[in-house]
Amino acid sequence: MHRVDMKIVLLGHGAVGKTSLMERFVNERFNESLSYQNTIGAAFASKQIEVDDQKLILGIWDTAGSERYDSMTKIYYRGARAAIVCYEISNQNTFNRAKHWVRELRSVEEKCKIYLCATKNDLVEMGHEPAPSLDTVEIYASGIQSKLYITSSKTGENIAEMFREIAQDFLSDPSNREELKQELISLSVNDKGSSCCAFLHRR
Repeated sequence: MHRVDMKIVLLGHGAVGKTSLMERFVNERFNESLSYQNTIGAAFASKQIEVDDQKLILGIWDTAGSERYDSMTKIYYRGARAAIVCYEISNQNTFNRAKHWVRELRSVEEKCKIYLCATKNDLVEMGHEPAPSLDTVEIYASGIQSKLYITSSKTGENIAEMFREIAQDFLSDPSNREELKQELISLSVNDKGSSCCAFLHRR
């Protein structure tokens, strides 16, 4: 197993661009075909970033958006420290679905910090109207104490910035920093006491 310092889960309606968002952040590229593919179950990727002189390995779970996978999706957001709840910026139905996931998370994972993410902002630049209006979304985000990010995986707009701020929020909690320190000590001890490499994975 690979070591992960912080578990992040992507939630939202199918085809809102969760897979493209992960691909843009992890591999810094955009694949048009991913925009039309539905994830079955979940996909995983990890990336190491450095924030405030602290190296952090982010483990990102991209979950299926279809309602028929709801019970399976709950397995993947267990233990997540952050959830990026996505909706397509010009699609009201996907925003309604995002609110469903916010309710689910709040009832099950109290320690999971929620980040609301409007995807496909390039569509607005092409003439599509935000639905609901961004004023409405900002009021909702404020009400659930969530930050709102307007993103585009196609152009890369705000993707890296969003993940960096999520990591900064995580590290701003002294208890998280202490937990990371203890896990690194444990990992070091395991490495010295074993003839093979030891990896630590936080669910």
